[in-house]
Amino acid sequence: MIKLVIFDWDGTLFDSIDMICQCMIKAGASVGVAPRTDSDIKNIIGLGLMEAVRVVWPDESTEDQEQVVESYKSLFVSGDHDAPPRPYFGVLEVLNTLCDKDIMIAVATGKSRRGLNRALLSTDTTKYFNATRCADETKSKPDPLMLEELLNELGVSAENALMVGDTEYDLMMAKNICMPSIGIAHGAHEKARLTKCEPVAVLDDFSEFIDVVEKMV
Repeated sequence: MIKLVIFDWDGTLFDSIDMICQCMIKAGASVGVAPRTDSDIKNIIGLGLMEAVRVVWPDESTEDQEQVVESYKSLFVSGDHDAPPRPYFGVLEVLNTLCDKDIMIAVATGKSRRGLNRALLSTDTTKYFNATRCADETKSKPDPLMLEELLNELGVSAENALMVGDTEYDLMMAKNICMPSIGIAHGAHEKARLTKCEPVAVLDDFSEFIDVVEKMV
């Protein structure tokens, strides 16, 4: 019986993949590190920011990696102000339906606390979430610590919770503590990659979500 649904943010609930890619590529260029492509960046979406930069630019100095992080933060904040992220089709309907069913909702994200708070405010979605956890408060995905912390905070066992995400890092995080998961194929990682993590389902369309969850409640 599902009592809690935990969502990733970028690429799962909100369409921010392109902006992440553009900001990361621009940040690298501003520091003068080796050029990277959208596919390079999509591979690391979901990780904490410093962990992501280390994966994308493993051969660069720590100083350059830190400069990329700071440049990315500045660029992303500017992008948020210019065009706040939009929810994927069906997301707000799903959040409202879960609330109506008295199912708790949480967020487990690779964003920083400052970044998530800004996103919650700009999208007017704070009201939906019982708890949130960010990468700069705990260990980065796919380590399951942020899920364990959410479960403890909300008093729910892993088998009564569901992780929903668009990357293998989200799904492997859940698998590491035997929590069921659902993959969302409209985000960063392709469907085949998500399927390898053995989720309950991989959805092409968010509107399918409630039908799947109702079979688990």
